[in-house]
Amino acid sequence: MTDGMIWLAAPRSITYGGYHVVLARGLTPDELAARLAAAVDGVECGVVAVGEHTGDTLLELIDDTYDDTLAAIGLRLGRTGDWTYAVAYGGWAGEFGSLEPVSRGGAHVCLLEYEEENGKPVPPQFAYFHDGRLLSACNLHLDASWGYTGVDGDPATARRLQDLLTGAGLPDPALDRGETHRTALGVIERFFGLSLPRAAIVEGTLPSVLLEPA
Repeated sequence: MTDGMIWLAAPRSITYGGYHVVLARGLTPDELAARLAAAVDGVECGVVAVGEHTGDTLLELIDDTYDDTLAAIGLRLGRTGDWTYAVAYGGWAGEFGSLEPVSRGGAHVCLLEYEEENGKPVPPQFAYFHDGRLLSACNLHLDASWGYTGVDGDPATARRLQDLLTGAGLPDPALDRGETHRTALGVIERFFGLSLPRAAIVEGTLPSVLLEPA
């Protein structure tokens, strides 16, 4: 795994709306998709396989099917090393509840999310769950926005991550948010051993599904 995750901090790294990526260790792609379908708030969803797609062709499929690219959630699925990943497209923003249940049964689950086009603006977020518990979570702008007070979660894990972020010089009011975003992602990828294959996600085709109301 050589790509790391810092590339996610580039503007519109995956789609114009930002990114929503879930990595899981201990789950197959099908299991991860099913658990994410169950995590959609307020509606029971099924998983419908739609073949292999690039990000653009999956958005085109959603638009052709529903007349609106935000009317449904699509996932592109893959594996990198020991980790399965799901990249969300379409109307994912604000639709998922807590991912703690996704990590039940001993799975390790990481969430990386950034609503880049949200005008508020919403900072990028990171959260790590294991076996139904939150181990660590933080706002990757690492400033006072959105109630940032440090890393939340299991005290031992959160403290170790906080120490690494502090050691990297964060938060630093002199840094712009893009540089803070990149630095924080670098700390997280090294601490947790995470990476995402940029070429496969940005340029390649991957098995894809739609999360459709049951």
